[in-house]
Amino acid sequence: MKLNFPLLALAIGAFAIGTTEFSPMGFLPQIAENLNISIPTAGMLITAYALGVMIGAPFMTLWFGRFPRRKALILAMIIFTIGNILAAIAPNYWGLMAARILTSLNHGVFFGIGSIVATSVVPKDKQASAVATMFMGLTIANIGGVPLATWVGQNIGWRMSFAAIALLGVITMLSLWKALPEDKASQRPDVKAELKVLTRLPVVLALLTTVMSAGAMFTLYTYIAPSLQNITHASPMFITLMLVLIGIGFSIGNHLGGKFADLSLTKTLTSFLLLLMVSMLLFPILAQTQIGAALALIVWGAAAFAVVPPLQMRVMSVAHEAPGLASSVNIGAFNLGNALGATAGGAVLSMGMSYAAESIAGAVLTALGLVLVFIQMKMNKAPVQQYSHSA
Repeated sequence: MKLNFPLLALAIGAFAIGTTEFSPMGFLPQIAENLNISIPTAGMLITAYALGVMIGAPFMTLWFGRFPRRKALILAMIIFTIGNILAAIAPNYWGLMAARILTSLNHGVFFGIGSIVATSVVPKDKQASAVATMFMGLTIANIGGVPLATWVGQNIGWRMSFAAIALLGVITMLSLWKALPEDKASQRPDVKAELKVLTRLPVVLALLTTVMSAGAMFTLYTYIAPSLQNITHASPMFITLMLVLIGIGFSIGNHLGGKFADLSLTKTLTSFLLLLMVSMLLFPILAQTQIGAALALIVWGAAAFAVVPPLQMRVMSVAHEAPGLASSVNIGAFNLGNALGATAGGAVLSMGMSYAAESIAGAVLTALGLVLVFIQMKMNKAPVQQYSHSA
């Protein structure tokens, strides 16, 4: 397959966004110490970012809908770059909080409009793979960008980390400007009609499936370090290695999810949700040994991310009159799932249950996601209408 430059530019943007979203988790202690705050207070920066994505996605997409798509994506990355520069020079905690919320506003709109652009530059039977190529930037961020930004944050300083991420924003803007074809301004979106599409039952069910799938993933992912310490008695070095393996699993799953979703959205979703559920049920048993933990986590990572391209395509299919808004709201649903998973995992531990129970809680959320897919299959005996790009 020859190099598709528009998809490469979108993947670079996804890499930058993935790096800024996840890397602060690695240097929270440095932020807390430097700004004289507690670690839980610093942790609110991550929660605020997720909430910013969730709330900002629909409003920003509707607002940016009036611009040509190339211009809208470059504007989103300008917000990203300014947000990261402001984070690097933030005078205090609230200045950093405001910078993180500003940065989060680009997230949903970039992936929402980016998904439409990705599907528009490939043949119809390659649309899910195109969306997966864009998301590949996000999975590679977990393998390369996040560990590197974490190292910079821990060893040189967290401000330098945000400054380096701002530079990624500039590189993305140049890539988008060079690679994407110029397009005409879209018609002003009919806000009322587009919002109405989101209230239809198939769209609501598709978005809820995303929430449950992401929730299942983050029930384990949020607490992966203490889980490995407790079940596997892992060293910090082994945990770091496992995080890299999970990132590799994400990349494999993302690629497979896109390839199979081009053949059948529903079969891909049900198969990988089943694999996700089984891998979470088996994790506490396999993680008794280091080899078992490594095997379980690479399979779990692949299953967790293989559902991302088909979920994004399904939402765009059932909301085909408002694909941009629906796909950006779906990114918001991923972030709601992140919060749900972290909360579910925390609740299990607060009740005095073991780390093994956390993995089982994730499997329960996966089962709920599967039930939602089966309800959609029942409602929709006819095949899901394939999203087709209209300029």
